[in-house]
Amino acid sequence: MRVEKYALRIVNHAGALLFKKRGTSSLTSPTAPIGIIGGSGMSDLDILEEKSVKNVDTPYGKPSDALLVGKIKGVNCVLLSRHGKQHFIMPSNINYRANIWALKNEGCTHIIATTACGSLQEEIQPGDIVILDQFIDRTTKRHQTFYDGSPTSPAGICHISMADPFCKKSREVLMDIAKTLGIEHHTKGTVVTIEGPRFSSRAESLMFQQWHGDVINMTTVPEVVLAKEAGISYVSIAMATDYDCWKENEEAVTVEKVLKILEENANKALTIILAAVPQIASMDWYESIKNLKIN
Repeated sequence: MRVEKYALRIVNHAGALLFKKRGTSSLTSPTAPIGIIGGSGMSDLDILEEKSVKNVDTPYGKPSDALLVGKIKGVNCVLLSRHGKQHFIMPSNINYRANIWALKNEGCTHIIATTACGSLQEEIQPGDIVILDQFIDRTTKRHQTFYDGSPTSPAGICHISMADPFCKKSREVLMDIAKTLGIEHHTKGTVVTIEGPRFSSRAESLMFQQWHGDVINMTTVPEVVLAKEAGISYVSIAMATDYDCWKENEEAVTVEKVLKILEENANKALTIILAAVPQIASMDWYESIKNLKIN
């Protein structure tokens, strides 16, 4: 079996893929934009200066919405709503490959994502922030690689390591900022990503607890997998909204409850993002980004 050692690069005007072997150009470019993926409760953020709207297409179809290109504190950023601005795309139907491809094609070396989640542990209370470090994949219907053998995909098969799916250095930036700002947060967490759109049964929720899951959501996988395959530093800010349905004498999760907590606590994640962007832009990421490339 032959595995091609190429990293995601760009799309030309004809839609064909252009790749190059491991390179070093643009890895430390001070103008490389930072991608921001807004999840539930943060789909229509008004945080960019000098904002413009960019409609794009990819070899995998259109992303969830138009890209918003602009600046945060002088740093180039690209904002994308995971479910669309009107939150009309359910988790299974999100075009994750197009989303990541679009951000990569804009030159993004980093992605900061937000996600709503249920808590599987007593100590993670609704309203808490969790800086994710691991995942357990319970999805069943999603494309998890760009290397799928289609005419527009890279050649070969990509067996990429997922031992550490989230960028450690980016996680440290977020944790330091949350600590400095006095925002209650958890420095690590394993997210169980389910297919959805339904919530878990009580038996499932208790099982995920026994698997040492910390939080549960519907979107981290395959987003983090594709970002790593594309050589992008990916980090996720999880916002706990409820206790799922495992906890006795606690109201089971509902959409209304999730949205209420999100509305009250989205500012925490937003505050971290606004502080993280200039911090990330000021740092040397040469080795970190180089090491994310497919070996």
